[in-house]
Amino acid sequence: MSLWLEPAHGMAFPDPYIDPATGILRNKVNAQSQVALDMAEGDLVYARMIQLLISPPEPTGDLTELSAIHRHLFQDLYDWAGKIRTVDIRKPIEGATPFIPVSFVHRGGQHAAEDLHNDNDLKGLSRDQFVSRLAHHYDQFNYIHPFREGNGRTQRFMFSRIAHDAGWNLDWQRVTGVTNDHASRIATDQQDFQPLEAMFDQIVEKTVPQAEQDG
Repeated sequence: MSLWLEPAHGMAFPDPYIDPATGILRNKVNAQSQVALDMAEGDLVYARMIQLLISPPEPTGDLTELSAIHRHLFQDLYDWAGKIRTVDIRKPIEGATPFIPVSFVHRGGQHAAEDLHNDNDLKGLSRDQFVSRLAHHYDQFNYIHPFREGNGRTQRFMFSRIAHDAGWNLDWQRVTGVTNDHASRIATDQQDFQPLEAMFDQIVEKTVPQAEQDG
């Protein structure tokens, strides 16, 4: 789902990320329509995702790791890949809560990372505990939304890594983007984590030890 620029003090102003001639994000593939950009993005990001799975960035669980993931995934599309957004944004839904103001992104990212590390990066938890704490931390980082676009894929990659290191697997194919967006929005807008916990309950699996796989 695309994002809207959040007007400052109720006043609209041009989005520096948008090409006024096409009305879509400025891009490096010369896409002139949203459909063309989406098609290019799907192919290019998928290829870069495979590379990341083979050679992931340093697992720091903070904005540094998120930026490294975003930079790699979107380097073929945007010259701002991996760079913190410079504008305030929100979901394009009436009444949606704006994400954290750009002036607080770094501070919010530091707080979210410290909170995650204080939770032992979700290691040593029962499944129910893991699902509950995962929903909490996922919401914390989702509220930061550090990039102009591509936050969801970047965040899912990092939390898949965090889950794996804690002994769990997240099977994202079991949920739709609509479900993810809805659950995330309810958590952010209403501080109701039940939809997010229900979503994670569908996709969390215990990692099978390598010895058992070799079997």
